[in-house]
Amino acid sequence: MQHNIYIYILVMFGVTYLIRVLPLTLIRKEIKNRTIRSFLYYVPYVTLAVMTFPAIVEATNSPIAGLAALITGIILAWFGRSLFQVAVLSCAVVYILELFL
Repeated sequence: MQHNIYIYILVMFGVTYLIRVLPLTLIRKEIKNRTIRSFLYYVPYVTLAVMTFPAIVEATNSPIAGLAALITGIILAWFGRSLFQVAVLSCAVVYILELFL
């Protein structure tokens, strides 16, 4: 049974196109509902978190090292360290932990 790849590509195009076009055509005026505006504000952050956090933990040989680096990064970011410092220190945590685990 042979499947036509062009059908798959066409379906993916249609779904992606509708996701982008339908909101523009159905919602023409500014959204004033506070709940919906709040929901839409946090969608990009939640999407990034859902894609990033599992990759952080699974990118290392030991999930414990990945989790420790994640916690280190969160703490450093919370205290206002720069992105470079957070990245370097999180990598250092993974490196040191994987030497001993």
